[in-house]
Amino acid sequence: MKLLIVSATKFEVEPFLNKMDSVNAINSTFISASYKNHQIDFLITGVGMVATAYHITKALFAKYDLAINAGICGSFNKNMELGTVVNIYEDTFSELGAEGGDAFLSLEDLKLNGVQKVVVTPLAISNKSIDSIPKVSGITVNTTHGNEQTIEKVVERFHPYVESMEGAAFLFACEQEYIPCIQLRAVSNYVEKRNKDAWNIPLAIENLNKQLIAIINDFN
Repeated sequence: MKLLIVSATKFEVEPFLNKMDSVNAINSTFISASYKNHQIDFLITGVGMVATAYHITKALFAKYDLAINAGICGSFNKNMELGTVVNIYEDTFSELGAEGGDAFLSLEDLKLNGVQKVVVTPLAISNKSIDSIPKVSGITVNTTHGNEQTIEKVVERFHPYVESMEGAAFLFACEQEYIPCIQLRAVSNYVEKRNKDAWNIPLAIENLNKQLIAIINDFN
């Protein structure tokens, strides 16, 4: 099987990368590896949707059986335990639109063509580990939320479970190229007034990488 693992930073997928049978770093962005009978390429895009869109579009000229966006995220739902791994099946470019006084105007409100929301085509690939991961909706942002008023507004508008800075761009590129894809995120923090002391990035990365290994092993 030929897979593409996409992450904003190498740090987020390094435990999984260290499990590979062989690794060949082509450059700072692209790493070719193998695990058992699978070819697994790693694409490290850098943070943000613009960098993700550019690098993923270039990478997808080589066809893959499955592309996985793996990273951490913030959760709007405080009932979701830190470290929980989720499958974001629907992602929205939440900042794309205009302000009309106190109101936010979406592209649909403005009657403008463009992509506001990406809904993933269900996988035709069977994998029990993927199937066991809870599916949630998310938003993709340029600026992560840390203000109570803006958090309240974005929750009212889109009802997201999580937010990231790359997810919707990844999903959109894969859908346009007809590459089967999933976006896996592990919750490292809650979306609230910024308080890094309350985050648990190590746990999120540990759980995310355990899930990646389980998924690959289920393909054997």
